[in-house]
Amino acid sequence: MLLKQHLNMADGEKPSEGLQLSQEWLEAADCRAELLQHLKDQVPQIFCLKKELSPPEEEDLTQRRLLHPLECFLFGEDPQEGRQKLQQGSASSQLCGRVFKEGETVYSCRDCAIDPTCVLCMDCFQDSVHKNHRYKMHASSGGGFCDCGDVEAWKVGPCCSKHDLGAAAAMVTDEAVLEPELYERAEKLFRVLMRYVTDFLVWEENFELSAELQPRLKDNVYYCVLYNDEHHSYDHVIYTLQRSVNCDQAEAQTHTTLIDKEGRRAVKRGTLRSCQQAKDLIRSNSEHISLQPLRVEILHATVMAHQTFALRLGSWFQKIIGYSVGFRQAFCQVALEPNADRDRPCLISRLMLHDARMYKGARKIVHELIFGSMLMDSDFKRLFAIEFTKHYKQLQKDFISDDHERSISITALSVQIFTVPTLARQLIEECNVIKVIVDTVLELLREHLDESNRFFFLGYNSDKFSRIQVIFHDLRYILISKPCVWTEELRGQFLEGFKIFLGFLKCMQGMEEVKRQLGQHIAVEPEWEAGFTLQIQLRHILAMFQDWCSSDDDIMLQAFKECHSALIECNNQPFHKEATDFYMCKHILLARPYKVSQEPVSIHLPISRLLAGLYVLMWKTGVIERLDNPECYDFIQLAEHPLRCVVLAAQVTAEMWRRNGLSLVSQVYYYQDVKCRDEMYDKDIIMLQIAASKMDPNHFLMLILLRFELFDYFNGNSVSKDQDELMQWNRLTEEMLFLLIAIFGERYVPGISHVTKEDVTMREVIHLLCIEPMAHSTLVKSLPENENHETGLEAVIAKVATFRKPGVSGHGLYEVKKERLMDFNPFFYHYSRSQRSKAEESQKKRRSQESNDKALRPPVPPTFSPSFSRIVQLLCCDVFIHILRRILQRAAEDRSSVWTEAMIQRALHLIGQALVEEKTQLESCSVEDVTFDFSLKARAVGSEHGKSLFLLLSKIKALPSLEAQKDLIKWLLQMFEIVKCIREKSSPTVSMDTTKPEESSQDKEKAERKRKAEAAKLHRQKIMAQMSAMQKNFIESNKMLYDNMPEMGTQEEPVTSSESSAMEQRELCITFGPLRGPTPAEREVLTCILCQEEQEVLPLAPAMVLTACVQRSTVLTQCRGRIPANRTDGTGTYPLFMPPDLAVGTHTGSCGHVMHATCWQKYFEAVQNTTRNRLHAELIVDLENGEYLCPLCKSLCNTVIPLIPLEPLTFNYENAEIIGQHLTLPRWIQVLAARIRGLKSVMQDNDVQMDGGSSGTTGLFGDSQPDFRSILAYGVQESRKFSDGIAEMLVVCATTVHRVGLKTAPNELCPRVPLMAWNTCAFTIQAIENILQEEDKPLFGSLQNRQIAGLKAIVQFAASQRLKSSQGVIQRHFADMMGVLLPVLSRKNTPSILDVDFFHLLVGLVLSIPSLYQEEGIDLQPSAVSSAFNNMYIFHLVTMAHILQVLLTSTDSPAAGDGEETEEARLAAELYTTVLLHTGRLVPDLSGGSVAQRVKAGIEPFLRSAALFFNCLTGVHPPEELFSAPVSSPGQMEALCSYLALPFNVFQLFQDYRDAVSPMLQRWCGSPSITKALQGKTQTIRYPRRRNRLIDLPEDYSALLNKASHFQCPKSTVDERKHPTLCLVCGAMLCSQSSCCLSQLDGEDVGACTAHAATCGAGVGMFLRIRECEIVLMASKMRGSTYPAPYLDDYGETDPHLGRGNPLHLCPERYRKLNQLWQQHCILEEIARSLEVVNVMFAFEWQLV
Repeated sequence: MLLKQHLNMADGEKPSEGLQLSQEWLEAADCRAELLQHLKDQVPQIFCLKKELSPPEEEDLTQRRLLHPLECFLFGEDPQEGRQKLQQGSASSQLCGRVFKEGETVYSCRDCAIDPTCVLCMDCFQDSVHKNHRYKMHASSGGGFCDCGDVEAWKVGPCCSKHDLGAAAAMVTDEAVLEPELYERAEKLFRVLMRYVTDFLVWEENFELSAELQPRLKDNVYYCVLYNDEHHSYDHVIYTLQRSVNCDQAEAQTHTTLIDKEGRRAVKRGTLRSCQQAKDLIRSNSEHISLQPLRVEILHATVMAHQTFALRLGSWFQKIIGYSVGFRQAFCQVALEPNADRDRPCLISRLMLHDARMYKGARKIVHELIFGSMLMDSDFKRLFAIEFTKHYKQLQKDFISDDHERSISITALSVQIFTVPTLARQLIEECNVIKVIVDTVLELLREHLDESNRFFFLGYNSDKFSRIQVIFHDLRYILISKPCVWTEELRGQFLEGFKIFLGFLKCMQGMEEVKRQLGQHIAVEPEWEAGFTLQIQLRHILAMFQDWCSSDDDIMLQAFKECHSALIECNNQPFHKEATDFYMCKHILLARPYKVSQEPVSIHLPISRLLAGLYVLMWKTGVIERLDNPECYDFIQLAEHPLRCVVLAAQVTAEMWRRNGLSLVSQVYYYQDVKCRDEMYDKDIIMLQIAASKMDPNHFLMLILLRFELFDYFNGNSVSKDQDELMQWNRLTEEMLFLLIAIFGERYVPGISHVTKEDVTMREVIHLLCIEPMAHSTLVKSLPENENHETGLEAVIAKVATFRKPGVSGHGLYEVKKERLMDFNPFFYHYSRSQRSKAEESQKKRRSQESNDKALRPPVPPTFSPSFSRIVQLLCCDVFIHILRRILQRAAEDRSSVWTEAMIQRALHLIGQALVEEKTQLESCSVEDVTFDFSLKARAVGSEHGKSLFLLLSKIKALPSLEAQKDLIKWLLQMFEIVKCIREKSSPTVSMDTTKPEESSQDKEKAERKRKAEAAKLHRQKIMAQMSAMQKNFIESNKMLYDNMPEMGTQEEPVTSSESSAMEQRELCITFGPLRGPTPAEREVLTCILCQEEQEVLPLAPAMVLTACVQRSTVLTQCRGRIPANRTDGTGTYPLFMPPDLAVGTHTGSCGHVMHATCWQKYFEAVQNTTRNRLHAELIVDLENGEYLCPLCKSLCNTVIPLIPLEPLTFNYENAEIIGQHLTLPRWIQVLAARIRGLKSVMQDNDVQMDGGSSGTTGLFGDSQPDFRSILAYGVQESRKFSDGIAEMLVVCATTVHRVGLKTAPNELCPRVPLMAWNTCAFTIQAIENILQEEDKPLFGSLQNRQIAGLKAIVQFAASQRLKSSQGVIQRHFADMMGVLLPVLSRKNTPSILDVDFFHLLVGLVLSIPSLYQEEGIDLQPSAVSSAFNNMYIFHLVTMAHILQVLLTSTDSPAAGDGEETEEARLAAELYTTVLLHTGRLVPDLSGGSVAQRVKAGIEPFLRSAALFFNCLTGVHPPEELFSAPVSSPGQMEALCSYLALPFNVFQLFQDYRDAVSPMLQRWCGSPSITKALQGKTQTIRYPRRRNRLIDLPEDYSALLNKASHFQCPKSTVDERKHPTLCLVCGAMLCSQSSCCLSQLDGEDVGACTAHAATCGAGVGMFLRIRECEIVLMASKMRGSTYPAPYLDDYGETDPHLGRGNPLHLCPERYRKLNQLWQQHCILEEIARSLEVVNVMFAFEWQLV
């Protein structure tokens, strides 16, 4: 609150009292004692001791009695004046420092941020340069603050426009320096108050205070305080409180919410004894639910009071230090100054060390105080960081034992300190923070060390372990920015920290070793997740240590030596046998035996892998040359353990370790997975490559064979007939060959070859896209991330792939460019087994489609760097040739048990690699300089016995079992020839084209057949061209003959006949009146989707039905959010008259699938029985309300519509002409009035105003009066008869429409049942017309089959309602509705023409008028001719009334036109003038053309709806223009008028019916309600009505996030996380899933979205949850589902919950689809379908959304 408000408060205290009090403190000898005395007196009086005050009263007293005097003391004058002096001339701070709330959206720039932890708040981001960069956005977990203004956080653009460095420069440093007296007072006051705050936040005495604050008299007033914990749920606490402290549920909920938010809450106030009883009850009741009781403490009221005020002082401190930099510095000085008692820490350290014991509210205050003070000043930030590091170990230990989340722990502040590069280096130099962090981890994990000092995690505590993992984040933060300049101090401290880190890795080296299980399966799966979790945490840390080492040569050398020494000290899995000589191909290897299948082996070798990484970096940077005695490093010994690990993975793949269970399979999976492979599998391959580059190639291969346990097998000393053993040997051979392929071919590592990181990423992406086209997110997940969570994908993707944009569903895909396929390696070492298979299949398929051979050749690799160049000798050494010959020889002998196709494929690939290498070397230098002689050895070795590699290849080419490898073998033989020719410097005897192999006889036959087919095709085309040319030539030559042919004769007749038939057809395209067209006889035979039997649709046949869904709708409403209540009497209001705002309608849609009624009934019963037993079935279908899913398409349905065929009709035009001469409109009105007057059902209500019997009609239409039965004279016929099945289904459908539409109990006898049938018919047609207009499609030609079938069925169902309802009821409804048009029939409550929707009225009148023909005992209906005239006159009357409605609701008068006006304009002006006169308004100069244009635009939707309705009712074919042309195209109005028997000039109606209409016009305009509307007293609807669409969304999603960030919940002021949710229908912003916005709906608590959907969409809603970036569809209180948001990133993907955080932009096509989903009433259907495919285990409470 502002100070003025406090000073103006009553209670007798004056502002001067605060100043007087502060002066006394200042002059006192012991200022501290005086201040504490004041607090001792006042604090208990305000807080807790007296009766409980309301929050405003408590705040008022606090301000006046406590804070105001303190501020007076601080400023030495009136605080307001003091603040104004401080603010004069001060500029805004450079640092933003906004503290983030949980869930708040924050932004990080991928181009400019030093690391991903550097973030901006929404406001700063919007005003920064980073908005146009590559940014990421995500929801904050709370606790961090905005880095805007921090120059160390950003490469460029450190400040937004508000915190610009220029503005910061304007801040003179003097501004920070307060006046000495002011600074002295501030320091003095802060010292007293900060110590007071600290003492009470760490106070642990519940009953006593310090001597300084101890009251003279101690009252017996205590509080029972309940604390928050993470063991008990909301419901548990509520239950416990209700049982223990006698509170109701609402009060218990309030207590629980505040306990969760603030951390504690006083739940009882009373004597010590009563509070003790409450405490015991709470503990005992909570123990019944959880093993751990709730934490409850009893506090004396004075202790509670001082603790409460201490918290309040924390907020006050934040406000005060925000006034001035000087205040902030004074506060920091006090908080960080050393304690007089050396053994006690400073005040801020005391608070930090007590953090884990403080409750949530106190923690938040302390953290925010640190954010606002020490972290906002660089000097004090450094001092605070030193204090934090000094106590780091203890803080982490406290956090481990704490049960609160890290976001509210003091340890979470590490990210604010350790990520600042300069600060991180200072902490390394001054505190050796690396050593501190690693020592902390080691101490916390010491309990998991075994006797060998290695980790063993059996039975570990997962919760504790997950908290320990967080400490690794701090180490990563420290290493995130490597130094550019190394000082001696930094070198020394870093190396010391590195040694400690190596000590930690030594505890991991060789941990959790496994031994192959023989005999029986392992009893208990060993623990393995903890080890790999550690490995994943260390992945980036290991990479960053290597990066730091590579930035300084001395550090690199020293680190390598230390790492090597640490590895030598490790004694895991030692040899148990002495070295032995092994012989192969005249080579001798001295090696110590070790069988992985028999002895222990570990997959965890972090030191070996770190050494491999450092070695490669040494070669890359050239530091290797400074290495002392490089020959003393035994690389055979160093590679031993990585080789064992690779062999272990191979043996697991070969299923030799099956009895060891799934844990080992999982370890091998992660060993090679993208999460771990960088620092595990890849480094093992590198170490083997290092060994291969140092060893003799034959010895290296012999060592590989030994460790794979294949040495004897390839030496010919091992023979077995055991199929399992043979299969294992085959699989191991495959894996061994695959390893050789990787060692020789995987050169894409900077340092091993001359490649860049970009080249490495490019190769990874190419191989991923060779599997299949992939989405960007899939690629990112499949690529390793660096320490900044970047993959480097964006830099290379455009070079290797093309982007395929997504449609209205799915996502964008990248496809590899064709020219990049030459880099594809089918044995890429990062492929999993399934990926390799998919990639191979995909590439073979592609090559066959391009008519190439299917050979997948090895790509040309980059050249090894000099230090690794010896690796190539592996592929031309004797042992290698021996291995390949053995493998191919087995295949040539065709002994299937000793070879596999996969083995041969790998061998062929190795041969290909060798030949490509040899060819590359021969092409790059002279033949004499090339020592790589693979091709020579392959031809020579074994050739004397016909078993050379080259000859064996030729043999296996013909093997049928190797048909799939035939193309590759051909290419290899061809490569042999090419290499030979290069060596001999001659031309090859075979084709030099390496893309096509020599053709076999079959291939030749295929090619020949293809060539002949092409030739025949060309020949045909040539002949056709010649014939065409000859024809043209003939016409040109005989042009005179063609020109002189007579115009008449045979050509004239077809033209005439077609013109006449077209005219005739056009004349017959009239739906009613004397020229009504015929209803064609169409036989409709349909198939039941359940029994698959066909049946013709006939009136008396068994009923066939359409599935249908009836729902309330506000899609067309003109008054969003207002749903009228139903009137029980049904007169004068909905549903008898639909108001023109269409507030809520009843829509009936169908999926168009047909069933027999009997089949449907059986299906429905079966569904009811089976669904009741299904889990959460009520979420999908509401059984109580008759819902079911369509058996075929699974659309949601709740009724069926019986199919009723149209009656075929041939119209009697002669009869119609005779009747038309007599039955004019006036006569028709007289006949109708006489009939209604004579009907008992209508006349029994004395409310009918018949103007004194017959006088009304006499006055209007002359003296000759028709009698009661005159109406029958114009033609009657017997009513249609329907089968019992159809009659029953009519009742079923009508009852559902009535029940759903009016939200009432089912009652088939209710008089409103037929009204609702007509209403749903009218509303459904209007909804379809709305969609067609929205999409600008033809009125008839564009409707889907299901829409056409459903529409026809609904219209015929509505038309048949009069047969199933009481005729008296129908007649009464007709008379009531006709009263709107004919004043003689109006009642007291008959609405005016402005208060009804005329299309609904039209449908009701047309479908109810046949009831007038009913005679006692005889079921009659009007004849076709009578119906034609009835429909025409009703339609004409309704159209004229609607035209008047349009004119009356036009608010502005059209100005007079200058040009010559047409007859239409003249009649329009005349009508408008008449209307103005009748309504008593002035007649201005009118533009008849403007009036005509406005009226036609206003009535066009009505005419289109009427055309749809009459087409379905009569079956008369509409004009062609309505089939083909869009609704907005010219000529549509004329076609509609023609079809609906209207003159093209609609104003002509008023002339044609002048005598009948003129009096009615006057009566219509004279209605009192019209007078009110014209005076602006009531709201009117303008025509054409506004077409509803979903709201416009911004193109950039950050604009929505910005809107959400400024959203304030209307019912809550707390800063807890909110879910801002946007209604896409009306644009309202709601507070979703929050207890503050719960409201009552039908006696049940519902969330804001559910309550809003009830008023906005009649229960149906479409919402966008902004922070989650997902759509929520709702259809009722119980049902809803999520749907992808229409926002896509640049890669064509949605981003639910902003998981990836890429910039998002609106996709118009997807939003259009959402709009269609809403307009077409498919939300209910979409929800049901989505719930049907998801197996819901735990039901989501949609009503609380």
